[in-house]
Amino acid sequence: MTPASRRVACALALLALAGCAREPLRPAVPSAPVTPAADAAVPGDEPRARYGNPPFYEVDGRRYVVLPSAVGYVEQGVASWYGPDFHGGRTSTGETYDMNAMTGAHPTLPLPAWVRVTNLENGRSVVVRLNDRGPFAKGRIIDLSRAAAEQLDMVRAGTARVEVVSLAGAAPPAAAARPAAYYAQAGAFGTRENAEALAVRLRDAGIPGVTVTDASAEGRALFRVRAGPAATLPDFDALIERLRAAGARDARLAL
Repeated sequence: MTPASRRVACALALLALAGCAREPLRPAVPSAPVTPAADAAVPGDEPRARYGNPPFYEVDGRRYVVLPSAVGYVEQGVASWYGPDFHGGRTSTGETYDMNAMTGAHPTLPLPAWVRVTNLENGRSVVVRLNDRGPFAKGRIIDLSRAAAEQLDMVRAGTARVEVVSLAGAAPPAAAARPAAYYAQAGAFGTRENAEALAVRLRDAGIPGVTVTDASAEGRALFRVRAGPAATLPDFDALIERLRAAGARDARLAL
């Protein structure tokens, strides 16, 4: 059995940006046969998860832009699956990964999303709920739980050519649409004094829209320095470069 594609490391810098990538919470469980009903889950439209839905994120130098909606999505390509090594870990939405549930991972569809996956090699079909990000191996379009892979009869081979069809029933509400602008976080500090010092330096460098916002982390005060907005991704990339040139070396997407 070949493990499914490599999961993105926990980056709640990115996947607080993107939620949280899988990180095993306990040792891998033994493999065991599973026989869930193919359509045991009942699909339905759900609000976007708090985690796992940044405007975009990057893995191994490649940028993935999260789609504003799953409505009308259809794609054909190679599916893989992931099981014991990740069982009990966290998915990108923050839920616990259960390899015996009918779930899956997708790099760009909004989470959660319901899709029908059909194995084009044998005609078998399943409905799965996407709650994770991946796969990130070249040529793969979806990662499936062991349960879903069993139903599609692809566990032994490890991969299969499939068609993925979204079951989203309506256009998303306006609040779920991709933001019209991108903000950058130049830094985060435990004291306002340090945050204001960076803000002054950035303003002196001509960086637009520099502000300091109050937040908290683990019960402690946090002061974030933000800049922007940038209207497009190229503009955002240019803003990040300007921030780094001005000394904000850890500049990244602000959420």
